[in-house]
Amino acid sequence: MFPPGDGWSFDQVKELELPFDWELVDGAIVVRGQTKLWHDVVRDGLSRRLADAAPARYGVNVERCVMLAEDHVRKPDVTVFDVTGLDLFSAECTPVDKLKLAVEVVSRGSRSDDRIRKPVLYAEAGVPCYWRIELEEDRRLAVHEFWLPVGERSYIPAPLHPVHREKLVTDLPFPLEIDLTALLQL
Repeated sequence: MFPPGDGWSFDQVKELELPFDWELVDGAIVVRGQTKLWHDVVRDGLSRRLADAAPARYGVNVERCVMLAEDHVRKPDVTVFDVTGLDLFSAECTPVDKLKLAVEVVSRGSRSDDRIRKPVLYAEAGVPCYWRIELEEDRRLAVHEFWLPVGERSYIPAPLHPVHREKLVTDLPFPLEIDLTALLQL
């Protein structure tokens, strides 16, 4: 299995039988690391709460690929996307222009990617909202909320509440209130 000279494309990699979960970064196959149980509990709980609160035109998914370019495919932990005009039966990746929110739950192996590289990529692609969820030293969640100003290509911290602890209250991508403490309960 030798990589093509110009790097891999999504269409090439999806046909490979890889023994691991992957993302495609600038044509290179990157192994996605194993997560801890708390990560998956938070991801799944957040996904359910977002789906319950979402207006009819929005869909919510976990770890669904988002094609930023043919050679750059990421899998945010949770996505909220506009389903208008989207063919759910043929779409392999969530089109980046449909993405309204990308959420990353930070793991030990993804810290620099989730804190630095992914927000830049999502902002440059025009994704309006980005949340980074961190487990703090006291084992409580902190949700760092970022907004993309109209016409800009870099995020700013949400003006009223850039970091949420205990409770997440926001209006973007739609009005929502989530008990963050409850997300960590099995």
